[in-house]
Amino acid sequence: MAMGYTPAIEIYGANAALLNQRLMQWKHTDAAGIESDRLELMINIEGLDGLPSLGGRIGLRVGYLESGLVEKGEFIITQRTPHLFPMRLAIVASAAPFSVADQSGFRQRRSASHGPTTLGALFRQLTTRHGFSPRVAPDLDAIPITHIDQSNETDMGFITRLAARYDAVTKPVNELYVLAKRGQVKSLSGQQLPDVRLSVTHDNRPGDEAFISAKLDDTARAKYQGCRVNWWDAAGGKQHKVEIGNAPFKILRQRCQNEDEARAVAQGEMRRVGREGLKLTIDCPGNPQLSAEGLLLLDETWPLYMQGRWSITTVIHTIDPTQSYRSSIVASGLAPG
Repeated sequence: MAMGYTPAIEIYGANAALLNQRLMQWKHTDAAGIESDRLELMINIEGLDGLPSLGGRIGLRVGYLESGLVEKGEFIITQRTPHLFPMRLAIVASAAPFSVADQSGFRQRRSASHGPTTLGALFRQLTTRHGFSPRVAPDLDAIPITHIDQSNETDMGFITRLAARYDAVTKPVNELYVLAKRGQVKSLSGQQLPDVRLSVTHDNRPGDEAFISAKLDDTARAKYQGCRVNWWDAAGGKQHKVEIGNAPFKILRQRCQNEDEARAVAQGEMRRVGREGLKLTIDCPGNPQLSAEGLLLLDETWPLYMQGRWSITTVIHTIDPTQSYRSSIVASGLAPG
């Protein structure tokens, strides 16, 4: 998608005309995992007697006038903060479809035991009770779970922790809740999300509209060459260990129920360590195609050690009166293979 020159945003849904007319600045945070997308608006309320109601549903489209707008989903207004002199209203809206009353217990902590079951079946059970329509990647659906405890956790926090054991992620996308490997979330939710190619201009200087800045962190997590996970043999009354890769090993504290589970957890952790050992932070011209769980392609205009495909963890899109449309990206390296 070619970028244009004139940033544009369209709010639709509840109070759309008022919001579009009086919008001063906005910020859209698209994040991975349990953290739902977040939309923040600053509205001029000079001369207004009433305020947009809590629980109102609004949608967002953003992009450029020359190249068109991109649908970014629907949000529920969860917070209003009026400011006096100047008269402004800060609105926060969340993509997670729960009400202020939280009738389904979305934010309620629970303790429970689960199993024997499968990862897909447990995910469906916990998300359906909150009104979501679950989507599960086929390669994760049938992973067996002999037994696992949910200890003083929300359902959404628990399934996020559980998914991470298998190098998977969970993500609410409007009325859907998706369980998938990184880079698969948007395809499972029905959205087409090709790799976003990013290039650095020949004359890349601060102050230029096309200016790009980046920082690469190489953490110690990438230095592990293997992973060790323990499992308990109930029949024999003994503890065993599964090792993937070579020393030095990263030792996981949780104890699995059988060898297959321990091996799956160890393999998932090695994929995660190999990928997340590299963290890339980029500030670039606004691009509505950038999305959490999407894939970023840095071409030959980048330094060799940054070139290639990256998994996007978080994107923050902003426009305010003092600057143009910008996108801030946090991405991690993809695991080999």
